[in-house]
Amino acid sequence: MRKLAMAAVFAALLAAPASAELPVGAKAPLFATDAALAGKAFAFNLRAALAKGPVVLYFYPKAFTKGCTLEARQFAEASDEFAAAGATVIGMSADDIDTLKRFSREECRDKFAVGAATPKIIEAYDAALVRDGKDTGMTERTSYVIDQSGRIVFVHSDLDYRNHVRLTLAAVKKLERGG
Repeated sequence: MRKLAMAAVFAALLAAPASAELPVGAKAPLFATDAALAGKAFAFNLRAALAKGPVVLYFYPKAFTKGCTLEARQFAEASDEFAAAGATVIGMSADDIDTLKRFSREECRDKFAVGAATPKIIEAYDAALVRDGKDTGMTERTSYVIDQSGRIVFVHSDLDYRNHVRLTLAAVKKLERGG
């Protein structure tokens, strides 16, 4: 019986995704990409966004899936709090720009931008969603808070969407207080 339990634990570990997000304190890789806000495409540039204040960069697997929709709605509901703390929020997925335009309008409620996570961006942020050793073509659900100097000050990686908004907002508010 003990061998069976150990085999089950080992199998679960092999099936679990390896978490390889960038660490707190690392310099955030700069990038520019196509993005959408309120259904309109525009060019997003991380360097330009950081010039205005901290950035919440959150990767999500796929637009219009249950968890990603609920997470986007939570970020939309909290958008005034993020803005009051001086933070820009941008969601990132491997979806195409037409999907992102629709998602920005319908689920992000015109409150924040969503950007195209290109393969280069996904690699730079170690955000590929890998299952059974294969790249799924989607991104992990990983949230970063990047301070104005470009350093990662907070990371939360969990496919469960429920704590990403609360934890990133707390990290942004901590930055605002000088901590």
